[in-house]
Amino acid sequence: MASSSPSPSSLLLPPGSSSGKTTKRHGTINVFDKAQGLMNINVQCSNLDLRITAREKKVGTSLMKRRDHVIGLVLGVSSLCNNIGLFDDIAKAAGLPPEDKPRLCDENCEKELENVPMVTTESGLQFKDIKVGQGPSPPVGFQVAANYVAMVPSGQIFDSSLEKGQLYIFRVGSDQVIKGLDEGILSMKVGGKRRLYIPGLLAFPKGLTSAPGRPRVAPNSPVVFDVSLEYIPGLEEEEE
Repeated sequence: MASSSPSPSSLLLPPGSSSGKTTKRHGTINVFDKAQGLMNINVQCSNLDLRITAREKKVGTSLMKRRDHVIGLVLGVSSLCNNIGLFDDIAKAAGLPPEDKPRLCDENCEKELENVPMVTTESGLQFKDIKVGQGPSPPVGFQVAANYVAMVPSGQIFDSSLEKGQLYIFRVGSDQVIKGLDEGILSMKVGGKRRLYIPGLLAFPKGLTSAPGRPRVAPNSPVVFDVSLEYIPGLEEEEE
């Protein structure tokens, strides 16, 4: 999400900072190209075995001194083929695995949410309250501690504090996150859960690139956030 103070633990800041490339000593290699190359090895492996077998048959007794070279080549091919399973795993990693990730709204919650009225604000943000909190709402400029699950409209998750195993803490009303999340949390109460339907203009202006296990978020495209407001650190300290 757009921000002036980057947070290394989240895709929320800054927009488009993540990429589908992994850095090596001599430049960068796209993980998707790498996976495609490994799958090509899989296809060519059996043909290479056949060619080597035919070559062995042509070797006569006068050329037996080349046997060690041929055997070494065969062993190399065998090792390569035996590791195709590993290559397949890398190739699969370039795609989107089945969704089996922790969520703030389970199947029962999804059914109940169908009957919850939609609220639309002047900015175009829409939301449904999964659970209305009983605590205070965060004042502008205060820090909040929240959990979130960020999804594309199809429901595929591209970022989640639940997967990281830690609350996401940021200062509301300070442009530290995308506008839709900022606005959506400001009107929540502590203990509440909400689904935010964030329009493109309030989401990621530069988008987010795809990566293993994460769908691409196109620039200015709508996104969906499930958010739970856990507590307001500064406010609780003042009340005590």
